[in-house]
Amino acid sequence: MTTAGQSSAASVLAIIPARYASTRFPGKPLALLAGKPMIQHVVERTRRAPSVTRVVVATDDDRVRWAVEAFGGEVVMTGDHPTGTDRIAAALRADARAHGEPGWVLNVQGDEPLIDPQDLERLIGGMRDVSDAVLGTLVYPLRTEEELHDPHVVKAVLDQRRRALYFSRAPIPYPREPGPAGWRHLGVYLFRTAFLLTFAGLAPTPASQREQLEQLRALEHGYPIHCFEARTLTQGVDVPADLARAARLLHSR
Repeated sequence: MTTAGQSSAASVLAIIPARYASTRFPGKPLALLAGKPMIQHVVERTRRAPSVTRVVVATDDDRVRWAVEAFGGEVVMTGDHPTGTDRIAAALRADARAHGEPGWVLNVQGDEPLIDPQDLERLIGGMRDVSDAVLGTLVYPLRTEEELHDPHVVKAVLDQRRRALYFSRAPIPYPREPGPAGWRHLGVYLFRTAFLLTFAGLAPTPASQREQLEQLRALEHGYPIHCFEARTLTQGVDVPADLARAARLLHSR
């Protein structure tokens, strides 16, 4: 653990945003899954990635803070922020005053109770192998035509070096000829710390606003996003009905 005023190029701080006031699922971080609050599953799985130095939950609600502290987790309180990146950056600044800046910040969504620690490790290891990488994420093969045309499944098109060319809710690349359907994006990000602070200050961009995909802001400003293949397709929890599916998958694993 670093001390105040110091930084470690190798350290990885995982920040998990957890808003209580979700529009489609109020109180989502505290929803019980196999007898534990969902946020506890996310924290415990993220801790199991060997390269993660510390895990903190970023929240603006005392009910989430109390629940996280009850199972021994760390919490950073943040205000109300317009985007997830703004919340992550605010949590980083607050945490750095006590612990110093890490080399990397891993952003894991608080509604991914089945996130695979090995996939987090693949992302971290892959980014460390690219000397000039500033932002990385995970992708997974699209499996069906239904997924390709589902606007809730974000698609990714990659170049030959597996850097993102574009992300979209639309079916891209357009399936004019038979072949592999392409990639779906998994919303996990690894930032170099300096770039996270830069990214949070970038002006909104047309495509990012039109698609409502914040990662497009990096591409439109000319910053590359390196993509790494996940081995496990996670089951996120967006609405209460997703809890039952996540419970079945948790039991089967």
